[in-house]
Amino acid sequence: MQHEGAVYSAEFSPDGQRVVTASWDKSARVWDAVTGQPLTISLRHEGSVLSAQFSPDGQRVITSSEDKTARVWDAATGQPLDAPLVHGGAVVSAQFSPDGQRVVTSSEDRVARVWAMAPPTSMSLEHEGGILSAHFSPDGERIVTSSEGRTARVWDAATGRAVGPPMRHEYVVSSAQFSSDSKWVLTASWDKTAQV
Repeated sequence: MQHEGAVYSAEFSPDGQRVVTASWDKSARVWDAVTGQPLTISLRHEGSVLSAQFSPDGQRVITSSEDKTARVWDAATGQPLDAPLVHGGAVVSAQFSPDGQRVVTSSEDRVARVWAMAPPTSMSLEHEGGILSAHFSPDGERIVTSSEGRTARVWDAATGRAVGPPMRHEYVVSSAQFSSDSKWVLTASWDKTAQV
């Protein structure tokens, strides 16, 4: 599965039959996981594509890019499905909610956004530094974000309100994830620690 530049992420489809890759060459690609052959046209951005992920049903792909946008694509054809989701800085990550009805994006503009697909609306979650990751909990009720501002935060996915105080590190928090039961958060930091 060959790109013309560094590959930043690669992920299997929910059924394990396809792979989606994101690359510095300003494209994402959907591939047959067995043969390695491309299954769609290139999913093109104006800047490097930093992440790409399938929807829970495997029918769509969400990409995030240095061109300050995220995009939703048809995973079978490679055609864009909606207008770009726009930020004020590079979009570092994008993820579907567990039910596939919403998307959360994180950006260097210090804002994570929750986007509802129909009707198209957004809600902002703000940090003191660029946001490096944003993830829904497995139950879809919360979102966790990690920031260059040395904190991670948990948010109510329906209201956008912060849940509890910031989780602090001594340096950049590069990622944060929920446990499978949605009860715990794991953070990783440039301060040489991970914390539960």
